[in-house]
Amino acid sequence: MRDTIDRSVLRHALFTGVSTVHLSSLVAELARPWVVGVEGRRHHVRGGARKRAPGAGARYQLVFVDRLVATLIHLRHDLPHAVLGVLFGVDRSTVTRAVGEIRRLLAERGFAVPDRPGLRLRTLEDVFAYAQAEGVELRLDATEVQVRRPAAGRGGRRAFVSGKKKQNTMKATVIADQHGRTLWADGLRPGRMHDVTAARTAGIGPCFDHFEQVQVLLDDGYLGLSRDHRGKALTPPRKLRPGAIAPFVELRERQRHDHSSMRITVEHALADHKRWKQLQRWTHRRDRLPDTYRAIATLVSDRTATA
Repeated sequence: MRDTIDRSVLRHALFTGVSTVHLSSLVAELARPWVVGVEGRRHHVRGGARKRAPGAGARYQLVFVDRLVATLIHLRHDLPHAVLGVLFGVDRSTVTRAVGEIRRLLAERGFAVPDRPGLRLRTLEDVFAYAQAEGVELRLDATEVQVRRPAAGRGGRRAFVSGKKKQNTMKATVIADQHGRTLWADGLRPGRMHDVTAARTAGIGPCFDHFEQVQVLLDDGYLGLSRDHRGKALTPPRKLRPGAIAPFVELRERQRHDHSSMRITVEHALADHKRWKQLQRWTHRRDRLPDTYRAIATLVSDRTATA
């Protein structure tokens, strides 16, 4: 069976979610860090330098390119490891190790910057520094991914119950620019945490204080940030009370509509993330979701940075 599988077919964009050009750039970018990581682990296990010449010993059943492709297919379509093992002609455990290695590399690579090849944004400070230097007005919002309910009897079980979704979720805070390009995604928080609390936990307050020229468009859920950082955290104007004069009501609604029209690009960025099946509903271990979300967000940022 292994001799009849054409692995090159699995590299098609319909399977991986990325173009062949994008796949080639990922191979060139991640191959060396992967080799360094593998050799580092081997050095630790051996307790010293290798005694065999490079290339000696058993050959990989799943080379680096196939490991990357298998991980992309898993992220895009959420195929079980056992199914991927059949497709690539290897054991399920081989796919599990490959996905764990490549997913971590994708999550750590940072987010692409438009018209700045090779420059990656990895921290919230990087994003604010880039926005201030380039005069970019940021958009910030949070999205939730449904997760499995924690087992009964475990502490903190209610922390994942979202007050908005009425489900067990984890929350990601995402920043995009005016064109909907993903610039940053935070490590995920329990779904019960408020959007403002999640942003403050990520460290957005000191960024507002240090980068005074940066403005961030927000929705009504971030009124606390708007109050603490006036002129920088921009939320839509509040609705007028019942009984207000009609012309003032129409003006206020038009202002709110204009604000939403400018902020909608971050919603488009979140929609791009949710096109990857693993982020539509997470059915695996919760501790693996943060790396998965960042890995997918970095892949989306590569595509939108060149759009």
